[in-house]
Amino acid sequence: MTTEQAGPLTGGSTATALVTSLRAAGQTVATAESLTAGLVSATIAGVPGASAVLRGGLVVYATDLKHSLAGVDEQVLTAEGPVAASTAQQLAVGARIRCGADWGIGLTGVAGPDPQDGIEVGTVFLGLAGPGHTEVMRLKLSGDRWNIRFTATLEAIEELLRCVRGGSPTR
Repeated sequence: MTTEQAGPLTGGSTATALVTSLRAAGQTVATAESLTAGLVSATIAGVPGASAVLRGGLVVYATDLKHSLAGVDEQVLTAEGPVAASTAQQLAVGARIRCGADWGIGLTGVAGPDPQDGIEVGTVFLGLAGPGHTEVMRLKLSGDRWNIRFTATLEAIEELLRCVRGGSPTR
């Protein structure tokens, strides 16, 4: 891991801005992460003062845990699969509800090295759920496993920051 890669995991400027914005808004966040396996929560937790805004996170790498821990509908998992927009949306909502947070982040995707169930490497679905707000973005990322997971983490933090600040979707 390079210093450039490690920086955000120890409180990069975007993560710091997110924690600051959440604190100012009196809001909290929780995650349900498959693809990133806890990197989003770890990145937020790397910021001093994160304990005021980070409620918790669910690592739901296994498909059955997406249902049992995060509350993703079994029919969605069967019909659309673990890597789908509806799954990311339900992960975000599930994180928000199960952890009692104002905002939920849900991430699922394929980091490679091989496609999964016909879905290309680099396909990522990012779900955000908050006060009166739910959205899902499909990202197409490139690179090796680490780069895809790392970039998805940064995208999630940037997009939640945009939402907390009241911005419009960027995708």
